Amino acid sequence: MTVTATSVGQPDQLEPQTTPVSRRARLLRLLPAAAAALAGVLLYVSFPPRTVWWLALPAFAVFGWVLRGRTWKAALGLGYLFGLGFLLPLLVWTGVEVGPGPWLALVAIEAVFIALVGVGIARVSKLPAWPVWAAALWTAGEAARARVPFHGFPWGKIAFGQADGVFLPLAALGGTPVLGFAVVLCGFGLYETVRLILDRRRTGEVRRSAAAVALLSLAVPVGAALASRSLVSDKAEDGTATVAVIQGNVPRLGLDFNSQRRAVLDYHARETERLAAEVKAGKKPQPDFVLWPENSSDIDPFAYADAAAVIDKAAKAIGVPISVGGVVERDGKLYNEQILWDPETGPTQTYDKRQIQPFGEYLPLRSLIGAINSDWTSMVRQDFSRGTKPGVFTMDDTKVGLVTCYEAAFDWAVRSEVTDGAQLISVPSNNATFDRSEMTYQQLAMSRVRAVEHSRTVTVPVTSGVSAIIMPDGTITQKTGMFVADNLVQKVPLRSSETPATRLGILPEIALVLVAAGGLGWAAAAGVRARRGVGAQA
Repeated sequence: MTVTATSVGQPDQLEPQTTPVSRRARLLRLLPAAAAALAGVLLYVSFPPRTVWWLALPAFAVFGWVLRGRTWKAALGLGYLFGLGFLLPLLVWTGVEVGPGPWLALVAIEAVFIALVGVGIARVSKLPAWPVWAAALWTAGEAARARVPFHGFPWGKIAFGQADGVFLPLAALGGTPVLGFAVVLCGFGLYETVRLILDRRRTGEVRRSAAAVALLSLAVPVGAALASRSLVSDKAEDGTATVAVIQGNVPRLGLDFNSQRRAVLDYHARETERLAAEVKAGKKPQPDFVLWPENSSDIDPFAYADAAAVIDKAAKAIGVPISVGGVVERDGKLYNEQILWDPETGPTQTYDKRQIQPFGEYLPLRSLIGAINSDWTSMVRQDFSRGTKPGVFTMDDTKVGLVTCYEAAFDWAVRSEVTDGAQLISVPSNNATFDRSEMTYQQLAMSRVRAVEHSRTVTVPVTSGVSAIIMPDGTITQKTGMFVADNLVQKVPLRSSETPATRLGILPEIALVLVAAGGLGWAAAAGVRARRGVGAQA
């Protein structure tokens, strides 16, 4: 018989009752984590296809609140939760056809960058003018994400959620880094303003310098955006051009549309010939040139005479040059190529896509991934090779810069076409593999930001939609539906002047990265001084 040590009449100390206070304490400990994740979701909601761009401000205000004064371990976890809340729904389209594995892996990797930024923000959160250092750190994190791993993945840059916002003109001033910095600065400034108001109510006083920083963090970005509106213009500097955008549609959604390559080519040729008939009947104006999407001819017209004949027939029907998106094999290498097809002389110029998509157009770590799941390696049987030169076609005396699909997310890829003389930018794309996901609208918003950034008309021909024509101020003047055959014809302004963003290039981003480094250095020095002070007192 076992005898316990508990005396008769004494309460059992092994199972203490949970009081309401302790439950409340646990809930309060979970509050920052829940707030971080929900703030990330709020940031996602601010992105297209929704037009509630302003939700980015409270999202960063909450992010600033949960990080202020945290230890590096807590900040790392909270930053990661914010990243997951933001990127999990934003990038869900990456798993539409290949399953959740690649989607979750991508998000898990990209959220690490945001977690590290969270650590940095926590470190600078007690410095004077901390919203400036913190916003610069976010920009530095985006700069890193745009470059590594696998040549970077800048999808989800804050600037790309601001196509409908008041801050958009800042793209013309300093590109996507300055536009994103302004939004994040406003968000942190909003939190600092609320914090100081609450402190004043509690203590009856507030430091003037802190109040000035909070107000300037809100006022300066808004004022700069209003002042930058003068940089945005739809005025034609080099005359106009009448451009036609062709959306031929695809016979079936998903990855298996690639097995019907000839049908896709025929659809785009047929839509071009339909446009030619409408022009002949006087229903639409005669275009100066025609733009087809990426992958509109996945059959190599240099290798297959029947494909070349289909394109040539369409070009002769419309009577003007066509930019054709083709898959071309040359010297044993595969290229995602734009081909300038003249109705009289045939192919004359080519542009090979330079920023190719990892796990889509080439497979990094092929042997490792094949060992994990051989189905993934079969989806990318042969890697595409990278082009090396900008692509600016001369189409009826108009300089048309080509930025193929995924390249639109990369600052350098778009800017290089403008500095190489492009008077108009075309973003030929193929979104058929992503069904009706938000990806199409996210990419369209990127093109709107690029239009303002470089003050150029941007055309977006897409195999399955949404195709569009965008003015230099970011306004969409025409667009198609999804998964329909259609064409757009419009007279657009041609421009050759360069915005400050075009001229400055990477310099604003470098400056903001240096500001971030300066803030971290200051925070580290302050921490060393504080520890020495404690040691001296001891």
